[in-house]
Amino acid sequence: MTDLTVPDAPQLYLIAPSLVAETELSDRLAAVLGAHPVACLRLPGTGDEGALGRLADLVRDIAHARDVAVVIENHVAIARAHGLDGVHLTDGARTVRYARKELGSDAIVGAFCGTSRHEGMSAGEAGADYVAFGPCGATLLGNAEPAPIDLFQWWSEMIEVPVVAEGALDPDLVEKLWPVADFVAIGPEIWSADDPVAALSRLWRA
Repeated sequence: MTDLTVPDAPQLYLIAPSLVAETELSDRLAAVLGAHPVACLRLPGTGDEGALGRLADLVRDIAHARDVAVVIENHVAIARAHGLDGVHLTDGARTVRYARKELGSDAIVGAFCGTSRHEGMSAGEAGADYVAFGPCGATLLGNAEPAPIDLFQWWSEMIEVPVVAEGALDPDLVEKLWPVADFVAIGPEIWSADDPVAALSRLWRA
């Protein structure tokens, strides 16, 4: 399975689409995963737990066949029961220690920390394998101010925990993040396009 260690250039971290029929999702994911090397695939964590479990099984098989790690947002129990590689926690550092205890030392535990340097450092100290900051671009969702490039620059110079950049990305932002992010998370930016593979290729230069 892909090792989430710090690379010389950022690795692609893919966010799976939500509210997509399983038959359509399978084909779309397979096409995108075949277009560029992907380090990690993240599943949404909202919805019925039974449906999330079926989604986990479907995506796990597609991703693991391509040596891509799979995490799910917040659902420690689903990650454990369905053989996923870990969780992506959306509450910063609050549940990192719990997830680590439940899933063990080999699991991936990531933490989304918005734009808070302090929350990111707390998550790293609690044992997170990566910290995610965002949104990096302007968005009408929520009240978050964009995470500045300076935050990633500082983090890459001062902190060893890998950092993920995500949210409202465009080619210009990806270019700016390239030297200072360990992973760049792309998902909503491509899934609304008629051709997600082409949309990804416009964003991802590797």
